[in-house]
Amino acid sequence: MTDTTTGTTDGTAGPAGIAKAPGTAGAPGTAPEPSLEAPCAERGPGVPTGGRGLDVFLTGQVFMDMIFTGLPGLPPPGTELVTDGLGSAPGGIANIAVAMSRLGLRTGLAAPFGDDMFGAYLWRTLSEQEDVDLSWSRKVGGWSTPVTVSLAYAADRSMVTYTKPLSVSAADLISDLPRTATCFIDIDRDVPAWALAMRQEGALVFADLGWDPTETWSTDVLDRLAHVDVFLPNAVEAMAYTRTRTPEAALEALAARVPVVVVKQGSRGAIAVDSTTGERASAPALPVEALDPTGAGDVFAAGFVFGTLAGWPLGQRLSFANLCAGLSVRHYSGSLGAPCWGEIAAFGESGEVPPEVLERYDFVVPYIPETELDRGADSVTRAEPTLR
Repeated sequence: MTDTTTGTTDGTAGPAGIAKAPGTAGAPGTAPEPSLEAPCAERGPGVPTGGRGLDVFLTGQVFMDMIFTGLPGLPPPGTELVTDGLGSAPGGIANIAVAMSRLGLRTGLAAPFGDDMFGAYLWRTLSEQEDVDLSWSRKVGGWSTPVTVSLAYAADRSMVTYTKPLSVSAADLISDLPRTATCFIDIDRDVPAWALAMRQEGALVFADLGWDPTETWSTDVLDRLAHVDVFLPNAVEAMAYTRTRTPEAALEALAARVPVVVVKQGSRGAIAVDSTTGERASAPALPVEALDPTGAGDVFAAGFVFGTLAGWPLGQRLSFANLCAGLSVRHYSGSLGAPCWGEIAAFGESGEVPPEVLERYDFVVPYIPETELDRGADSVTRAEPTLR
């Protein structure tokens, strides 16, 4: 996933006035208990879904993300770096599930969870703190929770992941298809049967994909777009799969295959085509300093899904997605850096960007819950992701 902002910082996280509510560490050998103070109680009612039970449904694997920050670089062989920055948060598919839920979207997730302390922490954080519906998820006895260690430095990161094979997949957990307005998939593999069935029932299929470690950029991926309604690649991936030299050329090639295409361009913002309406749009990135880009692409996708369900024009969908992603990278915390409506409202009062920049987002104001509009920047409470 690609970051939508640029810049470095001196380590001061978040806008002035954002307070943090720490979680509670459990006794040795027990799962740490996250704060249950509902940091995003202002989620709001979401957007109309025509009587459907969910706004978005996802499947995938949840990781325990450990994010080391404040590093001057990677440690050379035989050496050790000591840093005082460590964030921990749900990762993997949880990045986008949390981002969706924090915008008030009713989010269902089918995922396996380990029966260890990390699994217990992740389950409770997602279900109780972040209000993600885990009705389709299961705890798997004897299976260790996947862990990713992220080393964040110079506004980028390197990662190391531990994971054990699992005989049951997330898709195997779905016995009854939920009623949903949208679903989100990764098309670096075949489109799952459950997504095809949901599409037949009227759900919109949103898709993204990750970096191809083989760098073969198989055109099989493009063939799968026949079953997708909205595709959200970054510029590098889009150009590699389409064998084009510019993001604009990649956008045109992809627009011939899928109704709505968005190409994320990092600090250059995003460009898009909606063939269903004939709209073309571009939107600049939010001009903020990036602390940690982990999960920014997922937050972008959540904002775009919200805007789609709200019926916004293409340009507004792009702008809101960039706003959400830009707010997220100002925190060391991966998924728990996704913005709530309270933070979106507070950002408008923080003076962090000039008034002419804020004017781009005036269309968002009617969607901010009324309880958040007059509370001010000092009212925002953020969940503390760090395990102590």
